[in-house]
Amino acid sequence: MKNVIITGASKGIGYQTAFKFAEQGHKVLAVARSIERLKKLKESVRKFSGELEIKAVDITKEEGRQSIYAHFKKVDILIHNAGYLVNKPFTDISAAELQKVYDVNVTVPFLLSQLLLPKLAVNAHVLIISSVGGVTGTQKFPGLSAYSSSKAAAACLAECLQAEYSDTDISFNALALGAVQTEMLSKAFPGYQALVTSSQMAEYIYGFALNAPATIRGKVQLVSRSNP
Repeated sequence: MKNVIITGASKGIGYQTAFKFAEQGHKVLAVARSIERLKKLKESVRKFSGELEIKAVDITKEEGRQSIYAHFKKVDILIHNAGYLVNKPFTDISAAELQKVYDVNVTVPFLLSQLLLPKLAVNAHVLIISSVGGVTGTQKFPGLSAYSSSKAAAACLAECLQAEYSDTDISFNALALGAVQTEMLSKAFPGYQALVTSSQMAEYIYGFALNAPATIRGKVQLVSRSNP
């Protein structure tokens, strides 16, 4: 049984991933801002043997991150899933919008990993959910300059942290996801229907989070059937 923290767990991939871990008997802390959606998640896993606790906080704030720190004595798996997207032409993106995208997608994984480092268990896995749009050489799309560039930074962070902690048993990886049918995808590509559902992607993330450190450390793994 693992102690698992998942951010952005109130909907989409995060919701389904938290559900999957709890369903399989792990202890899960599901974090997001929406208490109502988190309550729905908690109710949906009551019939399973796992333990799921919810925490409605703003993880861009220090007090929000500190409340996460206090939950577990040790953390086996930390999944940075929370994401924020702005879909606008480059010249229309304000400084405030750019700051929020980077705060959620880059600064939070940096600072929350930093905060939780003393609590990471032996063989812990820190997993950053990035995007195929943030990988050099992949297809890029108008309107997503802030989002895709922030996801590139987030993916690189996993590589940097692995280099810094190469002499430990902690693993840092990033998953660069392609199109998954979520609210965020609809915001980025209105009307587009993805080939992968959030529950299907959650199945993949579940297995990767548990098993990848045996063979993969410090890597950015593309997980994509299409882009978008």
